[in-house]
Amino acid sequence: MRVFVTGGSGWIGSALVPELLRAGHDVVGLARSDASAAALTSAGAEVVRGTLDDLDTLRETAAASDGVVHLAFKHDIAFTGNFEAAAAADRLAAEAIGSALEGTGRPFVLTAGTPVEPGRPATERDGHDVEVDAADLDEGPQARAATAEWVLSLASRGVRSSVMRLPRTNHGEGDKGFVAELVGIARDKGMAGYVGDGAFRWPAIHRLDTAHLFRLAVEQAPAGATLHAVAEEGVPLREVAEVIGRHLDIPVVSVDPADAAGHFGWLGSVVSVDQPASSALTRELMEWRPTRPGLLADLDEGHYFRAE
Repeated sequence: MRVFVTGGSGWIGSALVPELLRAGHDVVGLARSDASAAALTSAGAEVVRGTLDDLDTLRETAAASDGVVHLAFKHDIAFTGNFEAAAAADRLAAEAIGSALEGTGRPFVLTAGTPVEPGRPATERDGHDVEVDAADLDEGPQARAATAEWVLSLASRGVRSSVMRLPRTNHGEGDKGFVAELVGIARDKGMAGYVGDGAFRWPAIHRLDTAHLFRLAVEQAPAGATLHAVAEEGVPLREVAEVIGRHLDIPVVSVDPADAAGHFGWLGSVVSVDQPASSALTRELMEWRPTRPGLLADLDEGHYFRAE
């Protein structure tokens, strides 16, 4: 297959591109910068220059491909307070790609996040109570969920569409995401913190297991499937803090929930919610089993602590 990947030089994409190539597929990657283009070329992918705002480029490249994985998102503006604009751009990009694939039976894999279900692990059946036309909602996360539902609705219009929900951490060497942020905060504060009693949990997966599941989704996910790229349902954040504290040789402390924002900054809301997620249905549907190290084992390998 010729697979069009947006975000192919990013954290997940840079693992997915070689995963696809090793499986015998050709990859064309969207690159908005010279650095992204060089990374894709070095990996063995063809490059098309453009951004998520270049809707004609997205349509034309999708139409010339046998399948699409949409990983790119405007994180640079989303995490500086303008999530709504990032979600709106994501919807327009998804619509451009989806319109090019209608009636073809080709795969379109969209990226989303695992939902939060109070008191239990979220499953692939949860989080679908959002109207597909709600992309203009003021709250960005709801708009992004609406985009995921819209992509799933393409199954009725001749697209083998699926949504890949990612957990809070896709860890691994080179990670600059949430876990790396926790390490940085602990180093700066001189203490490894967790909120309350530390029982809040994050679902987790190694990024190479994520890449493998994305490849399987391109190859065989049924139309309308919701998939959870989750290896561990919920890792208690106190255990994460304990590993961080041991490696940095700093105390491990409880942070009062009222002080979470002050201690963790923008990450305060993410570490203050119990948000486990299951992948049991995905494992059965896709005959998939993650094989890479878990989050605590990956932390213990030491690469998160080698440089500030």
